[in-house]
Amino acid sequence: MRYLTPLEMMYRWEKEKPNQLYLSQPIEGIWHNWTYQETMLQVRKMASYIKSLNLEKQSKIAILSKNCAHWIMTDLAIMMSGHVSVPLYPNLSADTLKKILIHSGSKLLFVGKLDDFNKMKGGIPKEMDCITYPFYSEDYPKWNDLLEGVSPLEESIVRNDNELATIIYTSGTTGDPKGVMHKFYNFGFATTNAVQALSLNEESFFSYLPLCHIAERLLVEMGSIYSGGKVYFAESLETFTSNLSEASPTVFLGVPRIWTKFQQGILSKLPQKKLNILLSIPLISSLIKKKIQKGLGLSRANNIFTGAAPTPSPLINWFATLGVIIQEAYAMTENTCYSHVSFKNNIKIGSVGQALPFCEVKLSEENEILIKHDALMDGYYKDEEQTSQTIKDGWLFTGDEGEIDQKGFLTITGRVKDIFKTSKGKYVAPSPIEMKISSNKNIEQVCVVGNGLPQPIALITLSEIGSNKEKSDLISSLTDTLQIVNLKLDSHERIHRVVVLHEEWTIENSLLTPTLKIKRKSIEKIYKENYVFWYDSEHEIFFTNEK
Repeated sequence: MRYLTPLEMMYRWEKEKPNQLYLSQPIEGIWHNWTYQETMLQVRKMASYIKSLNLEKQSKIAILSKNCAHWIMTDLAIMMSGHVSVPLYPNLSADTLKKILIHSGSKLLFVGKLDDFNKMKGGIPKEMDCITYPFYSEDYPKWNDLLEGVSPLEESIVRNDNELATIIYTSGTTGDPKGVMHKFYNFGFATTNAVQALSLNEESFFSYLPLCHIAERLLVEMGSIYSGGKVYFAESLETFTSNLSEASPTVFLGVPRIWTKFQQGILSKLPQKKLNILLSIPLISSLIKKKIQKGLGLSRANNIFTGAAPTPSPLINWFATLGVIIQEAYAMTENTCYSHVSFKNNIKIGSVGQALPFCEVKLSEENEILIKHDALMDGYYKDEEQTSQTIKDGWLFTGDEGEIDQKGFLTITGRVKDIFKTSKGKYVAPSPIEMKISSNKNIEQVCVVGNGLPQPIALITLSEIGSNKEKSDLISSLTDTLQIVNLKLDSHERIHRVVVLHEEWTIENSLLTPTLKIKRKSIEKIYKENYVFWYDSEHEIFFTNEK
């Protein structure tokens, strides 16, 4: 079966509903809007300009920007001009930026909305041509100036299904980022089937997770294109809440840390005890739920997803009591973000849902999750060895460990490579234990370690709630959680010590990926020399003196 490409879908909306809003972006508090026709005029002009540069066919063109309207316009213009997009995380170090630009062989770079471009600028090769966006202009030729007097590309160019569309560099939880190659067919297959399975039609999306990541790229950019919908952007972290409330999307994706932040925000205004009382009163309960949903900006949301990392079941259940039904999903860059999803009317808490149509799934002898469908990556760019280790006999070896029940619900039980061995010779999978520990609202982040120790220990950082608690109350809460969790674990898995760290794990200090997953190896590298000392401490809850 042939699927329409993203460009073909945009040509359709350009003709059928030219005056419908497509992109809406707040800039200094003022919303700027582009209809489908206005968007495509910009796309056609930029495609015409890129073609005038006479780059070699299918040259790599990189995008370095936080989410904004011109990010999507650029991606479409690169497609229309016959080239390959290389989206980049907007918070890369100069060294990583340089590695990716050189490795990909990028010939042109679009520089847009960034927090601290000066820290990254040194990673751009001096001979590389750059174009900068309106509203966020750096010292490069500006988008609007370049397009002045340029005639839009009139031809509605259709890219071949098997042509390379993009190289997406993974966020690198381990080692250097790898360039995942996807052709146009993969976008068409994954998005068309996902949109149909989820019954998406003219949806509104809220874009704030990095568009260079496969989840945001597929759900928001491609989802809006294939459903004929619209996209609203967040302006900044400070305006995130108000922007989301104003946008009031029908589809929303939140990573686990976002849901934790939402919960903390609600509880700071409405403590749990008072919330329980209000929810127990029928008429008041309905009003409270509606008020909270509206305050979050989710009163219109029909599909509310979580993914990228495990979301604790107690957190999902907590939001369910407020009428916010969170659907877990699971996929990877390597399978075009097309694998498993929880449908709103068929949720099994703790699982990531069932396989999407035309997606085969099975477990290896080691319980590694294997995926097969028609939109698996074409491989890692310039890395045949890694490609051959990841795709074998048509199956994608995900590296994730899982369980599948009789109804096809998949539960992630850990990472195959994250498993470590204690000094007693016992193997421990940290992820399921971390999920149990993170149910404590005082905890922001947790990493279970213990390679070479008699028993595992848990490294944690505190949430805002935890940081504001009296130390004695905090110790009591963490001790209770430790006892409850350990009762559910096998003897060799039981946590011997909880270590409360003062340094938060962030993207900026390279302990979180841009999608807010912990970088386990980086965390271990910093703290490993302290493990034995912490383990031998007489305190069950140990507070470090790091600042």
